[in-house]
Amino acid sequence: MHKVIDLFCGCGGLSEGFKLAGYQIVGGIDFNKEAVDTFNRNFKGAKGICGDLLKMDKTEIIKQFGDIRDIDVIIGGPPCQGFSSANRWQKEMEDPRNKLFFEFVKFVDLAQPKAVLIENVQGIVTRNNGYAKNRIYEIFTSRGYTVNHCILNASDYGVPQNRKRNFFVMLKGNDKFNFDSVKKVPDKVTVKDAIGELYNFESHDSIEPIILKNPPDSPYRRYLRSVDNSVWDHQVHYPAEKVQNRISFVPQGGNWKDIPAELWPSNRQNRHSSAYKRLNESDQSCTIDTGNAHSNYFHPLYNRIPTPREAARLQSFPDDFIFSGSRGAMYRQVGNAVPPLLAKALAEAIKKELDK
Repeated sequence: MHKVIDLFCGCGGLSEGFKLAGYQIVGGIDFNKEAVDTFNRNFKGAKGICGDLLKMDKTEIIKQFGDIRDIDVIIGGPPCQGFSSANRWQKEMEDPRNKLFFEFVKFVDLAQPKAVLIENVQGIVTRNNGYAKNRIYEIFTSRGYTVNHCILNASDYGVPQNRKRNFFVMLKGNDKFNFDSVKKVPDKVTVKDAIGELYNFESHDSIEPIILKNPPDSPYRRYLRSVDNSVWDHQVHYPAEKVQNRISFVPQGGNWKDIPAELWPSNRQNRHSSAYKRLNESDQSCTIDTGNAHSNYFHPLYNRIPTPREAARLQSFPDDFIFSGSRGAMYRQVGNAVPPLLAKALAEAIKKELDK
């Protein structure tokens, strides 16, 4: 099995995809304790470390993970906002916004993996005339990697959500990764397929799991199901009555513009189109965010935001992936994650390159 380390791992969305594709997850690092607790809960045999990469020198890395030269792939989402044409090369190492990125590169230098995967927001490709993108190409090309990048929409890979992210894939040597080899699904998964079988549990407010008694009736629901059909983290909470009243006027696919003006405390016409967005059960979800009470998307049928488990299903986390921490922490972990099925599609394509 190809071995993987996940830097800036969060709860482990990228790692879950690579695990589903048959990789061995060796470890992960993140500064958020609740996310690392979730990582360790779901990746038995891996070592999730809650810590600051800036404080991990070579000695500490070897102490925690041993000789990492047998790591095949390094994955993660390092911050890149410090790369700017106004910040010349001799200064970019000193820019505090870049320090974490170069810590990521330090791991690459120590491990010399066969492949590297970096995930970022799609804006990195065009921001500052693509300067950050170009610097990433230069940094990894100088280390013997061939780099390619592409913006992918999660909904093309079996995730019931429109979520666009940019991915860099670096292969050691002269072969360029072909993003056309990342396999798309023939039919997109809908919101209803993801959460429809939970509609009958609207009164559930217990911390105990619900048990689904009907067999799964679609490929996506079969993928989601845990061995014992249990579903955790589906405690239903409703917002304040005034919020429920507002959202009651919004049809599926609608937003704040469908709400009568007199229900707003002030007359604003510049709200974002995602404000008070109600999901359309026959379509894909909007991008799942990290919010809780301030989330911008609402359930297709009920006047509330999705539960943590509904959000996780919309992100393509299977039901046996259990989250740790508070309700708010769960929303943050889900919203920050790379959808596992998108990660799986990438991991499978990278595996074909590694197996050559």
